[in-house]
Amino acid sequence: LYGAETWRTTATIVKKVQVVINNCLRKILIVRWLDTISNNLLWERKNQLLAEEEVKER
Repeated sequence: LYGAETWRTTATIVKKVQVVINNCLRKILIVRWLDTISNNLLWERKNQLLAEEEVKER
């Protein structure tokens, strides 16, 4: 999330960033669309924080 500290963090932007991160994690973990996996389980597998939490840390 390079430069995230300069973004205006609205709920819409955070949600869009989280969708992109989720899609990337699904590709990295090779999760097919037929495989039902919750986002929480996805984040646990990669020890990933929510985008909102990462932005708050900066």
